[in-house]
Amino acid sequence: MKKPISYQPVIGLEVHTQVKTKSKMFCGCPADPFGREPNSSTCPVCLALPGALPVPNEVAIQKTTQLAKALHCRLAEFSQFERKNYFYPDLPKGFQISQYAHPVGETGDFEGTTVRRVHLEEDTGKLIHEGGESLVDFNRSGVPLIEIVTEPEFSDPVAVTKFLKELRTLLIHLEISDADMEEGSLRLEANISLRRLGEKELPKYKVELKNINSFAFLEKALGVEIQRQQELLEKGEEVVQETRGYNEKQGVTVSQRRKEEAFDYRYFPEPDLPPLKAILAKPPEISTKEIKTPSELREALRDLGIPTQYIEAFITNLDLLHVFQELNGEIPSKEAANILVNKRFGDPLKLGKEKILSLYRQKQAKEVLSGEALAAITEKILLDNPAAVSDYVQGKPNALQFLLGQLMRATDGKADPREGRETLEKLIHAGTSTTDKN
Repeated sequence: MKKPISYQPVIGLEVHTQVKTKSKMFCGCPADPFGREPNSSTCPVCLALPGALPVPNEVAIQKTTQLAKALHCRLAEFSQFERKNYFYPDLPKGFQISQYAHPVGETGDFEGTTVRRVHLEEDTGKLIHEGGESLVDFNRSGVPLIEIVTEPEFSDPVAVTKFLKELRTLLIHLEISDADMEEGSLRLEANISLRRLGEKELPKYKVELKNINSFAFLEKALGVEIQRQQELLEKGEEVVQETRGYNEKQGVTVSQRRKEEAFDYRYFPEPDLPPLKAILAKPPEISTKEIKTPSELREALRDLGIPTQYIEAFITNLDLLHVFQELNGEIPSKEAANILVNKRFGDPLKLGKEKILSLYRQKQAKEVLSGEALAAITEKILLDNPAAVSDYVQGKPNALQFLLGQLMRATDGKADPREGRETLEKLIHAGTSTTDKN
């Protein structure tokens, strides 16, 4: 049985997401490494061969600026790349081109949490462990990577998951990244430590949970790590500052290596790349004016009367939302949402706007009430509203409009208004003529 928590978790996040661009950060190699033959998308730049020089990807810089703006960060007037020095087999240069002192954006806010910084860097290669050997695939090396760092303001793993899901949705809606965790284009890390309930100061240590590839696993890993640290602290032991991974099969976190501090990386300005001042001052080709955050989209869809379950389907599927936006105005909003989410005419992404409109209009044509069916309902409306019929006969034209409204309501709008009016007039006059003869 788990002990009650007498310590408060302190959790901060580091989120890495690959930027959706055609080429890598500093060379012309394709920036979509997933599924490619190992080491097939490489060149002298991303392999760090002698004499190869980097050239920055301007689209990646603009998208990073776009994201920083969407996260309400203070945008940099001066930013630069720096060398982050450490030695690891998947890092061909022996350093990573990243940002430290001058990131693209700082001091933002998203979902009520402070975003410390948004910066741009290059991705590393990928280590593959199999058959007792470790192999390196450099296809991923040099892919543009945005890092979003939050302040340590979380204390609840559930709140962490909610924040990350909203952030992923934002990345997809802004078309910054595919944010696919299975393919590794979105990677989650959490720094966690514990302090006694009521204390305000941050603990002197932190443990980094690294390389977690799903929201559910991160939430479980945080719960396990909170319990592990609490047990150590209650025994009077210190928690070692280190990087740990999560073993989902055993449900435990495992030590990987001692955690470095910033000074261990010996950051210094990248001598082969100029500061980004000129690029940051240039008007961006990518605009954020018409793009809404997930919260703003939810509010806009609610204003259209869309049910919650349909709203969430649109929020999590950008392509489906685009089809809805194209149809909105052509088909009543709620009906369009129903058609798309429930696939009334088939897969809406394969059908497209024009085919869906055509099928909808065919369906509407079949459902229009006319002739004898319309006349039967009209007769009932006249019998149920004798006062309105009398008013119309006595020369009050507004009474006919009232009867037409009753007819449209009774037919769920499936009657053609012009035919409905003509049927009302015809049956009223027929009834009046019969009365006169009697």
